[in-house]
Amino acid sequence: MPATRQNDIALLLLRLAFGGAMIYGHGWGKLMRLLSDEPVKFYDFMGLGPEISMGLATFAEVGCALLLIAGLFTRWATVPLIITMMVAISANLGEGFGQIEKALLFLAAFVALSFTGPGWYSVDAQVRNRV
Repeated sequence: MPATRQNDIALLLLRLAFGGAMIYGHGWGKLMRLLSDEPVKFYDFMGLGPEISMGLATFAEVGCALLLIAGLFTRWATVPLIITMMVAISANLGEGFGQIEKALLFLAAFVALSFTGPGWYSVDAQVRNRV
């Protein structure tokens, strides 16, 4: 198998694993809390209020993660994910490495995907090759 195809498979696996883990482990719960009648208790990023902050995090962790999985607008989709992980890291900085480890790993994957793009096995690549 040519090295480029191996790289494309690796990018697909990164997108599926990190996008899926973001939705399952983080975004879905936030989405369900936003849709419930419970009052929102969330980190108030830059004084936007907990509702808006949670809404932005949910947009990134569900909407952008879905785009990442599909490989659609991939580089753009990583921007809110990167910002969300940077906020998560800054919100938990004083809590020790264990509290920021997951966010650091997600951040590294999203930054890498923003540099590489989605690879061949993506909607972006298929659309680009039809034009």
